Amino acid sequence: MIRFDGVTKQFPDGTVAVDDLSLTAPTGKITVLVGPSGCGKTTSLRMVNRMIEPTRGAIVIDGQDTARMDQAQLRRGIGYVIQHAGLFPHRTVLDNIGTVPRLLGWDRARTRERSRELLERVGLDARLADRYPTQLSGGQQQRVGVARALAADPPIMLMDEPFSAVDPIVRDQLQDEFLRLQDELDKTIVFVTHDIDEAIKLGDQVAVLRVGGSLAQVAEPAYLLAHPADDFVADFVGRDRGYRSLQFQPSPRLPLRSERTVVLGERPGEAGSAWLLVVDEHRHPVGWVEPGRVGDRPVEDADLHRGGTLARADGTLRGALDAALSSPSRRGVVVDDSGALIGTVLAHEVLSAIEDTDRPERDERDPVRGGAVDVAGEQA
Repeated sequence: MIRFDGVTKQFPDGTVAVDDLSLTAPTGKITVLVGPSGCGKTTSLRMVNRMIEPTRGAIVIDGQDTARMDQAQLRRGIGYVIQHAGLFPHRTVLDNIGTVPRLLGWDRARTRERSRELLERVGLDARLADRYPTQLSGGQQQRVGVARALAADPPIMLMDEPFSAVDPIVRDQLQDEFLRLQDELDKTIVFVTHDIDEAIKLGDQVAVLRVGGSLAQVAEPAYLLAHPADDFVADFVGRDRGYRSLQFQPSPRLPLRSERTVVLGERPGEAGSAWLLVVDEHRHPVGWVEPGRVGDRPVEDADLHRGGTLARADGTLRGALDAALSSPSRRGVVVDDSGALIGTVLAHEVLSAIEDTDRPERDERDPVRGGAVDVAGEQA
């Protein structure tokens, strides 16, 4: 557990970056610090490992005042991940990951074994082990940065906007990978971001800071969206917070319908629809196609409209609604855990399900709560 007790940081020029911050980051949970520029997020984070020293107050880790701890010992027990990964350019991927274990005196064989294990754990190909950072994509570099922070198995991780320097698709993948890792490892994590969507997705609790470094509100994400403490918090989390809150409501059994499909590389035939769903050989949806534009030739990658998102059958109401609204056909694509097509759903049916979740009593024969229709897709 990390506890901030009345922590203030005032710089020599008189600027107050953090003002009387009292906050607890629970053991094994992700605490996200979020707020506008100048609110003291990074300063607060860097005071935990004493890269910045507090002016007043105390930071306590598992009952120990960090001000009384040896700095080097403190930092070696804390993983630290920053933007752009901060990798050593002259070291290979494997040597970057093994940086802290080597500092702790691990032998070379043990260090390399641990580094290879983490390379796999963060979802990187073992063939990347001997490459240098400049030979990696931005997303791969960030994964190496996370692996390096985990190498000595620290109980605490500090993460300063680690995913902000990559494109939105890679960022979403990194967030999912991070949550998967945390589910396995149960680290105590303090995570800094300026993105409220990232904070809501990742945080077990979210602390919203004001400019000047004072705490505006700390709460679980669902509560924060439903009950902002004041106008500042309400404005910061966004006026679409009602929509965001749908991600905390599990989707009921929706009235899925069968969807006619065509396999990528085959001819669409007589589609009978303005849009036709394209799947691969495993029935994983890969996009939509307009049969009239394709004619009698096989469907190619260049024909695909990939704008729609996918919803999982065991996912959230937000996922289902977004899938329906983002689809060019306005039919939301629903898949199982393996990513295979189950069926499609319309936006108004998801909205009915949202209304249904607010009703105190439900008729078991309600079509939204009842069994889904046969969704064995018909292959063109």
